[in-house]
Amino acid sequence: MAERQEWEDAYAAGRQRQSAFESLSGEPVPALGLPGDGEPPDAIGYPGSYPYTRGIHPTGYRGRLWTIRQFAGFASVSETNARFRHLLAAGQHGLSVAFDMPTLMGLDSDSPRSVGEVGHCGVAVDSADDMGKLMDQIPLDEVSVSMTINGPAQVLFGFLLVAAEDQGVEWSKLQGTLQNDILKEYIAQKEWLFPPEPHLRLLVDQVEFCMERVPLWNTISISGYHIREAGATAAEELAFTLADGFAYVEACRQRGLAVDDFVPRFSFFFDAHVDFFEEIAKFRAARRIWARWMRARYGAEDDRSLKLRFHTQTAGVSLTAQQPYNNVVRTAIEALAAILGGTQSLHTNALDEVYALPTEEAAELALRTQQVIAEETGVADTIDPLGGSWFVEQLTDRIEAAAEEIFATIDRKGSGSMLAGVLQGIEEGWFQSRLSDSAYEFEKKVTSGERGIVGVNRYVKQDEDGIAMLRISEEIESTQREVLADLRAGRDEEAVTSALEALQEGAAGTANLMELIVEAARARATEGEVVATLREVFGEYREPAWL
Repeated sequence: MAERQEWEDAYAAGRQRQSAFESLSGEPVPALGLPGDGEPPDAIGYPGSYPYTRGIHPTGYRGRLWTIRQFAGFASVSETNARFRHLLAAGQHGLSVAFDMPTLMGLDSDSPRSVGEVGHCGVAVDSADDMGKLMDQIPLDEVSVSMTINGPAQVLFGFLLVAAEDQGVEWSKLQGTLQNDILKEYIAQKEWLFPPEPHLRLLVDQVEFCMERVPLWNTISISGYHIREAGATAAEELAFTLADGFAYVEACRQRGLAVDDFVPRFSFFFDAHVDFFEEIAKFRAARRIWARWMRARYGAEDDRSLKLRFHTQTAGVSLTAQQPYNNVVRTAIEALAAILGGTQSLHTNALDEVYALPTEEAAELALRTQQVIAEETGVADTIDPLGGSWFVEQLTDRIEAAAEEIFATIDRKGSGSMLAGVLQGIEEGWFQSRLSDSAYEFEKKVTSGERGIVGVNRYVKQDEDGIAMLRISEEIESTQREVLADLRAGRDEEAVTSALEALQEGAAGTANLMELIVEAARARATEGEVVATLREVFGEYREPAWL
Protein backbone atom coordinates (compact mmCIF):
# COMPACT_ATOMS: atom_id res chain seq x y z
CA MET A 1 0.00 0.00 0.00
CA ALA A 2 3.06 2.28 0.05
CA GLU A 3 2.52 3.40 -3.55
CA ARG A 4 -1.09 4.32 -2.83
CA GLN A 5 -0.09 6.37 0.21
CA GLU A 6 2.62 8.10 -1.82
CA TRP A 7 0.05 9.07 -4.46
CA GLU A 8 -2.49 10.19 -1.84
CA ASP A 9 0.13 12.42 -0.22
CA ALA A 10 1.13 13.92 -3.59
CA TYR A 11 -2.51 14.46 -4.51
CA ALA A 12 -3.25 16.18 -1.18
CA ALA A 13 -0.22 18.45 -1.64
CA GLY A 14 -1.23 19.45 -5.17
CA ARG A 15 -3.61 22.19 -6.14
CA GLN A 16 -7.23 21.49 -6.97
CA ARG A 17 -9.71 23.30 -9.14
CA GLN A 18 -12.70 25.03 -7.60
CA SER A 19 -15.29 22.31 -8.17
CA ALA A 20 -17.72 20.18 -6.20
CA PHE A 21 -16.47 17.11 -8.09
CA GLU A 22 -19.87 15.52 -8.16
CA SER A 23 -22.07 14.02 -10.87
CA LEU A 24 -25.07 15.69 -12.47
CA SER A 25 -27.18 13.80 -9.95
CA GLY A 26 -25.16 15.08 -7.02
CA GLU A 27 -23.12 11.93 -6.40
CA PRO A 28 -19.49 12.46 -5.34
CA VAL A 29 -16.88 11.63 -8.00
CA PRO A 30 -13.72 9.97 -6.63
CA ALA A 31 -10.35 11.39 -7.60
CA LEU A 32 -9.04 8.08 -8.93
CA GLY A 33 -10.44 4.66 -9.76
CA LEU A 34 -8.49 1.87 -8.04
CA PRO A 35 -8.82 -1.94 -7.91
CA GLY A 36 -10.53 -2.39 -4.52
CA ASP A 37 -8.00 -2.54 -1.72
CA GLY A 38 -5.22 -3.79 -4.00
CA GLU A 39 -2.43 -2.00 -5.86
CA PRO A 40 -2.66 -1.56 -9.65
CA PRO A 41 -0.06 -3.41 -11.73
CA ASP A 42 3.31 -1.69 -12.01
CA ALA A 43 2.78 -0.99 -15.72
CA ILE A 44 -0.30 1.08 -14.82
CA GLY A 45 0.77 2.54 -11.48
CA TYR A 46 -0.50 5.85 -10.16
CA PRO A 47 -0.86 9.29 -11.73
CA GLY A 48 2.29 11.35 -11.40
CA SER A 49 4.45 8.28 -10.79
CA TYR A 50 6.70 6.20 -13.03
CA PRO A 51 5.92 4.92 -15.67
CA TYR A 52 3.24 7.67 -15.95
CA THR A 53 0.72 5.46 -17.77
CA ARG A 54 -2.07 7.25 -15.88
CA GLY A 55 -0.68 10.74 -16.41
CA ILE A 56 2.26 12.91 -15.44
CA HIS A 57 0.51 14.83 -12.63
CA PRO A 58 -0.85 13.25 -9.42
CA THR A 59 -3.94 15.47 -9.56
CA GLY A 60 -4.75 15.07 -13.27
CA TYR A 61 -7.34 17.55 -14.49
CA ARG A 62 -8.70 17.90 -10.95
CA GLY A 63 -5.69 20.13 -10.38
CA ARG A 64 -5.74 21.98 -13.67
CA LEU A 65 -7.60 21.58 -16.94
CA TRP A 66 -5.73 21.16 -20.20
CA THR A 67 -4.71 24.35 -22.01
CA ILE A 68 -7.13 25.32 -24.75
CA ARG A 69 -4.78 26.39 -27.54
CA GLN A 70 -6.52 26.97 -30.87
CA PHE A 71 -4.27 27.12 -33.95
CA ALA A 72 -4.84 30.36 -35.86
CA GLY A 73 -3.23 32.48 -38.53
CA PHE A 74 -4.37 33.93 -41.84
CA ALA A 75 -4.01 36.89 -44.18
CA SER A 76 -2.25 39.87 -42.57
CA VAL A 77 -0.66 40.19 -39.14
CA SER A 78 -3.34 42.71 -38.14
CA GLU A 79 -6.18 40.33 -39.05
CA THR A 80 -4.52 37.41 -37.25
CA ASN A 81 -3.86 39.62 -34.23
CA ALA A 82 -7.56 40.47 -34.14
CA ARG A 83 -8.43 36.73 -34.31
CA PHE A 84 -6.00 36.02 -31.46
CA ARG A 85 -7.54 38.67 -29.25
CA HIS A 86 -11.04 37.41 -30.11
CA LEU A 87 -10.11 33.85 -29.11
CA LEU A 88 -8.44 34.99 -25.89
CA ALA A 89 -11.52 37.02 -24.99
CA ALA A 90 -13.68 33.95 -25.73
CA GLY A 91 -11.78 31.85 -23.18
CA GLN A 92 -8.74 30.46 -25.01
CA HIS A 93 -5.71 30.06 -22.73
CA GLY A 94 -2.73 30.39 -25.08
CA LEU A 95 -1.84 31.24 -28.66
CA SER A 96 -0.83 28.88 -31.47
CA VAL A 97 0.45 30.59 -34.61
CA ALA A 98 -0.11 29.22 -38.12
CA PHE A 99 2.26 30.66 -40.72
CA ASP A 100 1.68 30.81 -44.47
CA MET A 101 3.60 28.61 -46.89
CA PRO A 102 6.23 31.21 -47.91
CA THR A 103 7.07 31.79 -44.25
CA LEU A 104 7.26 28.04 -43.62
CA MET A 105 9.67 27.73 -46.55
CA GLY A 106 11.93 30.61 -45.54
CA LEU A 107 10.74 32.95 -48.29
CA ASP A 108 9.87 36.62 -48.10
CA SER A 109 6.44 37.63 -49.32
CA ASP A 110 7.93 39.45 -52.32
CA SER A 111 9.82 36.39 -53.56
CA PRO A 112 8.70 35.15 -57.01
CA ARG A 113 8.10 31.76 -55.38
CA SER A 114 5.59 33.31 -52.96
CA VAL A 115 3.14 34.49 -55.62
CA GLY A 116 -0.40 33.37 -54.87
CA GLU A 117 0.45 31.94 -51.44
CA VAL A 118 0.87 34.96 -49.17
CA GLY A 119 -1.52 34.78 -46.24
CA HIS A 120 -3.42 31.79 -47.59
CA CYS A 121 -2.64 28.92 -45.22
CA GLY A 122 -1.51 31.06 -42.33
CA VAL A 123 -0.13 34.48 -41.57
CA ALA A 124 2.78 36.08 -43.43
CA VAL A 125 5.66 37.13 -41.14
CA ASP A 126 8.71 38.53 -42.89
CA SER A 127 10.49 40.47 -40.13
CA ALA A 128 10.68 41.31 -36.45
CA ASP A 129 8.37 44.26 -37.18
CA ASP A 130 5.71 41.84 -38.49
CA MET A 131 6.09 39.71 -35.37
CA GLY A 132 5.70 42.79 -33.19
CA LYS A 133 2.45 43.71 -34.94
CA LEU A 134 1.26 40.10 -34.67
CA MET A 135 1.70 40.29 -30.88
CA ASP A 136 0.31 43.81 -30.48
CA GLN A 137 -1.67 44.18 -27.22
CA ILE A 138 -0.81 40.59 -26.28
CA PRO A 139 1.39 40.61 -23.15
CA LEU A 140 4.16 38.14 -23.89
CA ASP A 141 5.03 37.81 -20.21
CA GLU A 142 1.49 36.51 -19.52
CA VAL A 143 0.33 34.64 -22.64
CA SER A 144 2.20 31.55 -23.83
CA VAL A 145 2.84 31.34 -27.57
CA SER A 146 3.19 28.18 -29.64
CA MET A 147 4.63 28.52 -33.15
CA THR A 148 4.23 25.82 -35.77
CA ILE A 149 7.40 26.44 -37.73
CA ASN A 150 10.21 24.02 -38.52
CA GLY A 151 12.71 24.83 -41.28
CA PRO A 152 13.14 28.52 -40.37
CA ALA A 153 12.20 27.97 -36.70
CA GLN A 154 15.24 29.76 -35.28
CA VAL A 155 14.62 32.81 -37.49
CA LEU A 156 11.00 33.20 -36.39
CA PHE A 157 12.02 32.61 -32.79
CA GLY A 158 14.57 35.39 -33.19
CA PHE A 159 11.78 37.67 -34.41
CA LEU A 160 9.72 36.79 -31.34
CA LEU A 161 12.62 37.56 -29.01
CA VAL A 162 13.01 40.99 -30.59
CA ALA A 163 9.24 41.57 -30.35
CA ALA A 164 9.46 40.74 -26.64
CA GLU A 165 12.32 43.21 -26.24
CA ASP A 166 10.24 45.88 -27.96
CA GLN A 167 7.42 45.17 -25.49
CA GLY A 168 9.87 45.48 -22.60
CA VAL A 169 9.47 41.79 -21.69
CA GLU A 170 12.49 39.94 -20.38
CA TRP A 171 13.33 36.75 -22.27
CA SER A 172 13.44 34.85 -18.99
CA LYS A 173 9.67 35.41 -18.64
CA LEU A 174 8.71 34.14 -22.09
CA GLN A 175 6.68 30.94 -22.14
CA GLY A 176 5.72 28.95 -25.18
CA THR A 177 6.73 26.24 -27.60
CA LEU A 178 8.54 26.10 -30.91
CA GLN A 179 7.73 23.10 -33.07
CA ASN A 180 11.27 23.05 -34.43
CA ASP A 181 11.00 19.34 -35.38
CA ILE A 182 13.05 19.11 -38.53
CA LEU A 183 13.38 15.33 -38.78
CA LYS A 184 9.66 14.82 -39.33
CA GLU A 185 9.88 17.26 -42.23
CA TYR A 186 12.08 14.79 -44.12
CA ILE A 187 9.80 11.94 -43.02
CA ALA A 188 6.39 13.48 -43.72
CA GLN A 189 5.82 17.18 -44.32
CA LYS A 190 8.66 18.06 -46.71
CA GLU A 191 9.25 21.66 -45.55
CA TRP A 192 13.01 21.73 -45.08
CA LEU A 193 15.52 24.43 -46.04
CA PHE A 194 18.92 22.73 -45.73
CA PRO A 195 20.34 19.20 -45.45
CA PRO A 196 19.56 17.41 -42.16
CA GLU A 197 22.92 17.98 -40.43
CA PRO A 198 22.89 21.82 -40.53
CA HIS A 199 19.26 21.81 -39.45
CA LEU A 200 20.22 19.63 -36.47
CA ARG A 201 23.03 22.07 -35.65
CA LEU A 202 20.56 24.97 -35.59
CA LEU A 203 18.18 22.97 -33.43
CA VAL A 204 20.86 22.16 -30.87
CA ASP A 205 22.07 25.77 -31.00
CA GLN A 206 18.63 26.89 -29.97
CA VAL A 207 18.32 24.29 -27.21
CA GLU A 208 21.66 25.41 -25.78
CA PHE A 209 20.76 29.10 -26.14
CA CYS A 210 17.40 28.71 -24.40
CA MET A 211 18.86 26.74 -21.49
CA GLU A 212 20.73 29.91 -20.54
CA ARG A 213 18.65 32.78 -21.94
CA VAL A 214 15.00 31.63 -22.28
CA PRO A 215 14.67 28.94 -19.60
CA LEU A 216 10.86 28.64 -19.60
CA TRP A 217 10.61 28.04 -23.32
CA ASN A 218 9.80 24.57 -24.70
CA THR A 219 12.59 24.25 -27.24
CA ILE A 220 11.15 21.45 -29.40
CA SER A 221 7.62 20.21 -29.95
CA ILE A 222 8.33 16.81 -31.47
CA SER A 223 5.48 16.29 -33.86
CA GLY A 224 3.67 13.09 -34.70
CA TYR A 225 0.71 15.02 -36.03
CA HIS A 226 2.08 15.49 -39.53
CA ILE A 227 3.34 11.91 -39.62
CA ARG A 228 -0.17 10.65 -38.87
CA GLU A 229 -1.75 13.04 -41.35
CA ALA A 230 0.63 11.65 -44.01
CA GLY A 231 -0.88 8.19 -43.58
CA ALA A 232 0.80 6.56 -40.57
CA THR A 233 -0.98 4.06 -38.37
CA ALA A 234 -1.30 4.85 -34.67
CA ALA A 235 1.71 2.67 -33.85
CA GLU A 236 3.80 4.26 -36.63
CA GLU A 237 2.88 7.76 -35.48
CA LEU A 238 3.92 6.85 -31.96
CA ALA A 239 7.15 5.10 -32.93
CA PHE A 240 8.38 7.57 -35.56
CA THR A 241 7.69 10.50 -33.25
CA LEU A 242 9.42 9.07 -30.20
CA ALA A 243 12.32 7.91 -32.38
CA ASP A 244 12.76 11.53 -33.52
CA GLY A 245 12.69 12.55 -29.86
CA PHE A 246 15.40 10.04 -28.99
CA ALA A 247 17.43 11.32 -31.96
CA TYR A 248 17.25 14.88 -30.64
CA VAL A 249 18.35 13.68 -27.21
CA GLU A 250 21.41 12.06 -28.79
CA ALA A 251 22.18 15.15 -30.90
CA CYS A 252 22.15 17.35 -27.81
CA ARG A 253 24.29 14.88 -25.88
CA GLN A 254 26.84 14.96 -28.69
CA ARG A 255 27.10 18.72 -28.04
CA GLY A 256 27.97 17.90 -24.44
CA LEU A 257 24.65 18.90 -22.91
CA ALA A 258 23.43 16.96 -19.88
CA VAL A 259 20.12 15.13 -20.40
CA ASP A 260 18.42 16.50 -17.33
CA ASP A 261 19.36 20.05 -18.31
CA PHE A 262 17.49 20.09 -21.62
CA VAL A 263 14.98 17.23 -21.87
CA PRO A 264 12.49 18.81 -19.40
CA ARG A 265 11.87 21.52 -22.03
CA PHE A 266 11.02 19.00 -24.76
CA SER A 267 7.34 18.48 -25.53
CA PHE A 268 5.36 16.44 -28.05
CA PHE A 269 2.51 17.01 -30.47
CA PHE A 270 0.18 14.15 -31.41
CA ASP A 271 -2.81 13.58 -33.65
CA ALA A 272 -6.15 12.56 -32.13
CA HIS A 273 -7.81 10.44 -34.81
CA VAL A 274 -11.34 9.11 -34.85
CA ASP A 275 -10.67 5.55 -33.56
CA PHE A 276 -11.55 6.44 -29.98
CA PHE A 277 -9.94 3.70 -27.88
CA GLU A 278 -6.88 3.29 -30.10
CA GLU A 279 -6.00 6.94 -29.62
CA ILE A 280 -6.39 6.77 -25.85
CA ALA A 281 -4.15 3.70 -25.74
CA LYS A 282 -1.57 5.45 -27.96
CA PHE A 283 -1.25 8.38 -25.57
CA ARG A 284 -0.91 6.11 -22.54
CA ALA A 285 1.73 3.98 -24.29
CA ALA A 286 3.66 7.10 -25.32
CA ARG A 287 4.15 8.20 -21.71
CA ARG A 288 5.25 4.74 -20.65
CA ILE A 289 7.77 4.30 -23.48
CA TRP A 290 9.32 7.75 -23.06
CA ALA A 291 9.77 7.30 -19.30
CA ARG A 292 11.38 3.88 -19.69
CA TRP A 293 13.75 4.88 -22.49
CA MET A 294 14.82 8.10 -20.83
CA ARG A 295 15.67 6.31 -17.62
CA ALA A 296 17.14 3.07 -18.97
CA ARG A 297 18.87 4.18 -22.17
CA TYR A 298 19.72 7.84 -21.59
CA GLY A 299 20.31 7.84 -17.84
CA ALA A 300 17.85 10.58 -16.93
CA GLU A 301 17.49 11.06 -13.19
CA ASP A 302 15.25 14.12 -13.00
CA ASP A 303 11.58 13.10 -12.95
CA ARG A 304 10.82 16.01 -15.29
CA SER A 305 12.90 14.31 -17.99
CA LEU A 306 10.77 11.18 -17.69
CA LYS A 307 7.43 12.97 -18.03
CA LEU A 308 6.19 13.15 -21.61
CA ARG A 309 4.20 16.37 -22.02
CA PHE A 310 2.12 16.69 -25.16
CA HIS A 311 -0.23 18.88 -27.15
CA THR A 312 -2.93 17.30 -29.30
CA GLN A 313 -4.80 18.38 -32.39
CA THR A 314 -7.85 16.60 -33.71
CA ALA A 315 -7.35 14.84 -37.06
CA GLY A 316 -7.52 17.11 -40.07
CA VAL A 317 -7.56 14.11 -42.40
CA SER A 318 -10.73 12.80 -40.75
CA LEU A 319 -12.69 15.88 -41.86
CA THR A 320 -14.85 15.49 -44.96
CA ALA A 321 -16.02 17.96 -47.57
CA GLN A 322 -19.23 15.95 -47.84
CA GLN A 323 -21.78 16.81 -45.10
CA PRO A 324 -19.27 19.08 -43.34
CA TYR A 325 -21.38 19.54 -40.20
CA ASN A 326 -20.58 15.90 -39.40
CA ASN A 327 -17.07 17.20 -38.75
CA VAL A 328 -18.26 18.79 -35.51
CA VAL A 329 -19.16 15.31 -34.24
CA ARG A 330 -15.86 13.80 -35.36
CA THR A 331 -13.89 16.58 -33.72
CA ALA A 332 -15.76 16.24 -30.44
CA ILE A 333 -15.05 12.49 -30.30
CA GLU A 334 -11.38 13.03 -31.13
CA ALA A 335 -11.09 15.78 -28.53
CA LEU A 336 -12.62 13.51 -25.92
CA ALA A 337 -10.08 10.79 -26.76
CA ALA A 338 -7.22 13.28 -26.31
CA ILE A 339 -8.60 14.35 -22.93
CA LEU A 340 -9.17 10.81 -21.71
CA GLY A 341 -5.62 10.10 -22.90
CA GLY A 342 -4.28 12.89 -20.68
CA THR A 343 -3.19 15.64 -23.08
CA GLN A 344 -1.71 18.85 -21.63
CA SER A 345 -3.16 21.11 -24.32
CA LEU A 346 -5.58 20.75 -27.20
CA HIS A 347 -6.62 22.25 -30.52
CA THR A 348 -9.98 21.30 -31.99
CA ASN A 349 -10.37 21.62 -35.76
CA ALA A 350 -13.14 23.70 -37.26
CA LEU A 351 -15.82 22.07 -39.42
CA ASP A 352 -14.85 24.04 -42.54
CA GLU A 353 -11.09 23.43 -42.53
CA VAL A 354 -11.44 20.81 -45.24
CA TYR A 355 -12.37 23.72 -47.55
CA ALA A 356 -10.28 26.62 -46.31
CA LEU A 357 -9.00 28.38 -43.21
CA PRO A 358 -11.86 28.57 -40.68
CA THR A 359 -14.29 31.43 -40.46
CA GLU A 360 -14.51 33.23 -37.14
CA GLU A 361 -17.82 31.48 -36.39
CA ALA A 362 -16.40 28.03 -37.16
CA ALA A 363 -13.29 28.74 -35.08
CA GLU A 364 -15.44 29.79 -32.14
CA LEU A 365 -17.57 26.64 -32.42
CA ALA A 366 -14.38 24.55 -32.33
CA LEU A 367 -13.36 26.42 -29.18
CA ARG A 368 -16.81 25.85 -27.63
CA THR A 369 -16.42 22.12 -28.30
CA GLN A 370 -13.56 22.00 -25.81
CA GLN A 371 -15.39 24.19 -23.34
CA VAL A 372 -18.49 21.97 -23.37
CA ILE A 373 -16.32 18.91 -22.68
CA ALA A 374 -14.53 20.74 -19.87
CA GLU A 375 -17.54 22.33 -18.22
CA GLU A 376 -20.47 19.96 -18.80
CA THR A 377 -19.42 16.33 -19.25
CA GLY A 378 -17.61 15.60 -15.98
CA VAL A 379 -14.78 13.74 -17.72
CA ALA A 380 -12.18 15.98 -16.06
CA ASP A 381 -13.44 15.28 -12.54
CA THR A 382 -11.69 11.95 -12.10
CA ILE A 383 -8.15 11.00 -13.12
CA ASP A 384 -7.65 8.55 -15.99
CA PRO A 385 -11.20 7.15 -15.83
CA LEU A 386 -10.41 4.36 -18.31
CA GLY A 387 -7.36 3.15 -16.41
CA GLY A 388 -7.74 -0.52 -15.50
CA SER A 389 -10.16 -1.26 -18.33
CA TRP A 390 -9.15 -4.67 -19.65
CA PHE A 391 -9.63 -3.57 -23.24
CA VAL A 392 -7.78 -0.25 -22.88
CA GLU A 393 -4.86 -1.81 -20.99
CA GLN A 394 -4.51 -4.64 -23.53
CA LEU A 395 -4.66 -2.16 -26.41
CA THR A 396 -2.04 0.00 -24.70
CA ASP A 397 0.24 -3.01 -24.40
CA ARG A 398 -0.25 -3.96 -28.06
CA ILE A 399 0.52 -0.48 -29.36
CA GLU A 400 3.56 -0.27 -27.11
CA ALA A 401 4.84 -3.62 -28.41
CA ALA A 402 4.30 -2.56 -32.03
CA ALA A 403 6.22 0.66 -31.42
CA GLU A 404 9.10 -1.25 -29.81
CA GLU A 405 9.41 -3.44 -32.92
CA ILE A 406 9.79 -0.29 -35.03
CA PHE A 407 12.39 1.13 -32.60
CA ALA A 408 14.40 -2.08 -32.94
CA THR A 409 14.48 -1.67 -36.74
CA ILE A 410 15.61 1.97 -36.50
CA ASP A 411 18.21 1.08 -33.88
CA ARG A 412 19.66 -1.61 -36.17
CA LYS A 413 19.85 0.88 -39.03
CA GLY A 414 21.91 3.15 -36.79
CA SER A 415 24.11 0.40 -35.32
CA GLY A 416 22.92 1.26 -31.84
CA SER A 417 22.24 4.98 -32.42
CA MET A 418 18.68 6.23 -32.83
CA LEU A 419 20.00 9.46 -34.35
CA ALA A 420 22.00 7.59 -36.98
CA GLY A 421 19.10 5.21 -37.53
CA VAL A 422 16.61 7.98 -38.18
CA LEU A 423 18.99 9.73 -40.59
CA GLN A 424 19.65 6.45 -42.39
CA GLY A 425 15.93 5.71 -42.59
CA ILE A 426 15.33 9.13 -44.15
CA GLU A 427 18.12 8.75 -46.70
CA GLU A 428 16.99 5.32 -47.87
CA GLY A 429 13.31 6.29 -47.95
CA TRP A 430 12.30 3.74 -45.32
CA PHE A 431 10.03 6.10 -43.37
CA GLN A 432 8.48 7.49 -46.52
CA SER A 433 7.81 4.01 -47.87
CA ARG A 434 6.11 2.93 -44.65
CA LEU A 435 3.85 5.97 -44.73
CA SER A 436 2.95 5.43 -48.38
CA ASP A 437 2.07 1.80 -47.76
CA SER A 438 -0.11 2.61 -44.75
CA ALA A 439 -1.90 5.44 -46.55
CA TYR A 440 -2.56 3.18 -49.53
CA GLU A 441 -3.98 0.40 -47.35
CA PHE A 442 -6.35 2.82 -45.65
CA GLU A 443 -7.51 4.31 -48.95
CA LYS A 444 -8.18 0.84 -50.36
CA LYS A 445 -10.46 0.09 -47.42
CA VAL A 446 -12.38 3.34 -47.92
CA THR A 447 -12.71 2.80 -51.66
CA SER A 448 -13.93 -0.78 -51.23
CA GLY A 449 -16.37 0.25 -48.51
CA GLU A 450 -14.67 -1.91 -45.89
CA ARG A 451 -14.00 1.25 -43.89
CA GLY A 452 -17.15 3.32 -43.56
CA ILE A 453 -17.10 7.12 -43.56
CA VAL A 454 -20.46 8.82 -43.07
CA GLY A 455 -21.30 11.07 -46.00
CA VAL A 456 -18.52 9.65 -48.17
CA ASN A 457 -19.35 5.96 -48.62
CA ARG A 458 -22.18 5.64 -46.09
CA TYR A 459 -25.43 7.64 -45.97
CA VAL A 460 -24.43 9.70 -48.99
CA LYS A 461 -26.52 12.71 -50.07
CA GLN A 462 -26.57 13.63 -53.75
CA ASP A 463 -27.42 17.30 -53.31
CA GLU A 464 -25.76 19.31 -50.57
CA ASP A 465 -25.94 22.97 -49.70
CA GLY A 466 -22.65 24.84 -49.60
CA ILE A 467 -21.25 26.55 -46.52
CA ALA A 468 -19.67 29.96 -46.02
CA MET A 469 -15.90 29.99 -46.43
CA LEU A 470 -13.17 32.38 -45.45
CA ARG A 471 -11.79 34.13 -48.52
CA ILE A 472 -8.33 35.69 -48.51
CA SER A 473 -8.20 38.92 -50.48
CA GLU A 474 -5.64 39.23 -53.26
CA GLU A 475 -4.78 42.60 -51.76
CA ILE A 476 -3.06 40.85 -48.84
CA GLU A 477 -0.10 39.94 -51.05
CA SER A 478 0.34 43.38 -52.59
CA THR A 479 -0.03 45.06 -49.19
CA GLN A 480 2.59 42.77 -47.63
CA ARG A 481 4.95 43.53 -50.49
CA GLU A 482 4.51 47.23 -49.75
CA VAL A 483 5.24 46.59 -46.08
CA LEU A 484 8.48 44.87 -47.04
CA ALA A 485 9.45 47.69 -49.39
CA ASP A 486 8.88 50.25 -46.63
CA LEU A 487 10.93 48.15 -44.19
CA ARG A 488 13.88 47.99 -46.55
CA ALA A 489 13.66 51.68 -47.36
CA GLY A 490 13.66 52.71 -43.71
CA ARG A 491 16.25 50.40 -42.14
CA ASP A 492 19.99 50.86 -41.72
CA GLU A 493 21.38 48.84 -44.61
CA GLU A 494 24.92 48.90 -43.24
CA ALA A 495 23.66 47.32 -40.01
CA VAL A 496 21.78 44.66 -41.98
CA THR A 497 24.81 43.84 -44.12
CA SER A 498 27.08 43.67 -41.08
CA ALA A 499 24.68 41.36 -39.21
CA LEU A 500 24.28 39.02 -42.18
CA GLU A 501 28.03 38.88 -42.78
CA ALA A 502 28.58 37.99 -39.13
CA LEU A 503 25.93 35.28 -39.43
CA GLN A 504 27.57 33.84 -42.53
CA GLU A 505 30.95 33.78 -40.81
CA GLY A 506 29.42 32.11 -37.76
CA ALA A 507 27.69 29.49 -39.92
CA ALA A 508 31.01 28.65 -41.59
CA GLY A 509 32.53 28.10 -38.14
CA THR A 510 31.26 26.48 -34.97
CA ALA A 511 29.62 29.41 -33.18
CA ASN A 512 26.15 29.12 -31.67
CA LEU A 513 24.05 30.87 -34.31
CA MET A 514 21.07 31.96 -32.20
CA GLU A 515 22.58 35.22 -30.96
CA LEU A 516 23.71 36.06 -34.49
CA ILE A 517 20.21 35.40 -35.81
CA VAL A 518 18.77 37.67 -33.12
CA GLU A 519 21.21 40.41 -34.11
CA ALA A 520 20.07 40.12 -37.72
CA ALA A 521 16.45 40.32 -36.55
CA ARG A 522 17.22 43.45 -34.52
CA ALA A 523 18.73 45.05 -37.64
CA ARG A 524 15.44 44.23 -39.43
CA ALA A 525 16.90 41.66 -41.79
CA THR A 526 14.04 39.71 -43.35
CA GLU A 527 13.42 36.00 -43.00
CA GLY A 528 14.35 35.41 -46.64
CA GLU A 529 17.62 37.28 -46.24
CA VAL A 530 18.63 35.32 -43.14
CA VAL A 531 17.74 31.99 -44.76
CA ALA A 532 19.56 32.88 -47.99
CA THR A 533 22.67 33.76 -45.96
CA LEU A 534 22.61 30.41 -44.19
CA ARG A 535 21.92 28.55 -47.43
CA GLU A 536 25.13 29.94 -48.95
CA VAL A 537 27.01 28.01 -46.27
CA PHE A 538 24.76 25.01 -45.64
CA GLY A 539 23.61 24.31 -49.18
CA GLU A 540 20.30 22.78 -50.25
CA TYR A 541 18.80 19.32 -49.86
CA ARG A 542 17.23 17.16 -52.53
CA GLU A 543 15.34 14.11 -51.37
CA PRO A 544 16.81 10.89 -52.81
CA ALA A 545 14.67 8.90 -55.22
CA TRP A 546 13.27 5.73 -53.66
CA LEU A 547 10.92 2.94 -54.63
